[in-house]
Formats: sequence, C-alpha cells, structure tokens
Amino acid sequence: MALILYCLALITSFYLLAEVSDRYFVVSLDQIAERLKMSHEMAGATLMAIGSSAPELFVAIISLVRSGDHAAIGVGTIVGSALFNILVIIGASAVVRNAKLMWQPVVRDFIFYALSVVALFVVLKDGLITWMESILLIFFYGGYLLTVMNWKRLFDFADGDLMDEGYEEPALRGWKKIFIPLNFLLRKLFPHPRRYILTFIFSILVIAFLCWVLVESAIGISMILEIPEVVIALTVLAIGTSIPDMISSVIVARQGRGGMAVSNAVGSNIFDILIGLGLPWLIMTLIKNEPILTHAEGLNESVILLFASVALIFITFVIYRWKVNKKLGYILIFIYVAYLAREIIGLYY
Repeated sequence: MALILYCLALITSFYLLAEVSDRYFVVSLDQIAERLKMSHEMAGATLMAIGSSAPELFVAIISLVRSGDHAAIGVGTIVGSALFNILVIIGASAVVRNAKLMWQPVVRDFIFYALSVVALFVVLKDGLITWMESILLIFFYGGYLLTVMNWKRLFDFADGDLMDEGYEEPALRGWKKIFIPLNFLLRKLFPHPRRYILTFIFSILVIAFLCWVLVESAIGISMILEIPEVVIALTVLAIGTSIPDMISSVIVARQGRGGMAVSNAVGSNIFDILIGLGLPWLIMTLIKNEPILTHAEGLNESVILLFASVALIFITFVIYRWKVNKKLGYILIFIYVAYLAREIIGLYY
C-alpha cells in the first residue's frame, strides 16, 4: 500500500511540475525576458535555464538537509538530468521542428558546459566536497553569466530564431483529463498572468514543495524495493525533474525558436552542475564546518558519458552545419534510451 501511495505522489508531482512550467513558469519568464529586452538565445541560456532547473536545485538542497545520509540523491538527479537534457531535450526539440542554429552562442555554451563536466568529475573523484570546491563552482557560473552578457560584443551575430505567431497550443485531451481537478486548483492558486513577477516567485515556491514530495517518495520507493537511491535519482527523479525543461524547450521549438531550446537545455545543465550542486554543497560545508561526503563515486562513469555526449553532439552540429532535424533528434533520444536500459539491467546483472 505504501509503495502505491509513493508512486501516486511521484506521478502527481511530475505532472504538476510539468503544468506549472508549461502554463505559468515559461509565460512569466517570457514576459521578464521581453521587459529586459533579452534575445531568445540569451533568455534561454539564463532566465529560462535557471528557472526550469529549479527542481534539480531544490532536490539537491532537500536531499542534503534531510535527516539521514541522502546526498547521493541530489548528485544522481543532477547527473541523470544533465544526460536527459543534452540527449532527450535537444533530441525532442529537433524532432518537433527543424532549426538552424547560430553557431556563436552554441559554441559558447558547449565550451562552458564541457568545462563544467570536467570540474564535476574532478570534484567527485574522491567523494569529499570542501567549501573551496563549492565556491569555485559558483564563481565559475558567475563567469558564465558575464560571458553570456558580453558574447555579442565579441561575436556580432543576430538572433536567429523567428517566432511563429500562428502556433497554438493543443487543447487538453486524452489521459490529461484525469488531472482536470488539479488544473482547476492551479488556476485558483496562481496569480493573474499579467502579474508575471508574482507568478514567477509563486512558481518557484510550488516547485520547491513538489521537489520535497519527490525526494520523500524516492527515498520511500528505494527502501521498499531495496534499490540504491543513486539509481532512483539517475533514472526516475532525473527524468521527472527534467520534465519542465523538456516541456518548455519543446514549446519554444514548436514556435520556431530552436536556438532558445538548445540554449535552455545546455544552459540548464551548466546551472545544474555549478549552482545546483555548488550552492547546496557550500551551504552544508559552512554549516558543518567540515567537508561533506557525497557517496557518489559510482557516478564517475555517468559523468564520463556526459562529457562524451557533449563532444558527440557538438561534432554532430558541426557536421550538420548547425542544423537540427528529426533524424538527429531520434538518434539522440535512442542514445539516452540505450543508457537508461543499461542502468536498469545493471541492477540485476
């Protein structure tokens, strides 16, 4: 009975994360980006990436502060989410609509992403995290933001995305009708869309609560089924917390903003690694006044795979001359499915 309740809580939380992202979060971020006069790729790499990565950040924080030793949940969720973002989100965005990418922002994001993955590998190598390592990750993200803000001055390029004004979101149908009561509750709880700052803040709070439910459910399922927490995090939690990323990226890709979708996926990963792990680690090392154990040494193989996927996608973009299409999208999704199958089979063999 407990297992069923945990699974229901997990599924409901995943759905609500997707809905909050789709109907409120992306809308408020678009309005903020418009007020700040940000280009699509800049908005995708910063505001959209930071916002849609909130689930991973809160999972990492909650897993660290929760009583017991659950640090591996946060690390596993972020590493697994990073793989999902780079393979499935970019792949799904390519499947829904072909796009021509501007090479300048893509090169920038992939350079910083590759360096972030290397930094993560070095930090996780001994399983001990010091406050100095944590603060270096955070400062590195500050350097990334400065680079994003000044990149156009170094490389003169136009915002290549063209908004498709004729695009309309599909109506609610099929299995989603089961969640009509939840959608009604969200409409009553959330502020009017015109109050986008308040909507943005409230979205963050709702996401934080849902992530707490996710962590508790994941720990419960792990204990009942006797599955290592890190495996649950790498697979179930990683996919679930990445749903907002995927929803928002697919939406903007359908609207003709493929560059924003790619910037969101890569920018989210940079945020996840440098802030999603760096900030919780810094908080805990300062509170405990000693290095913290992550128990995540077994993730080194996944981190190496993460770096390999970065290199593969970058080389593919160069070969395809910065174009993404359905064929490339299906290849990336297949690679992720193969990785997921390998992780699951590894539990039993």
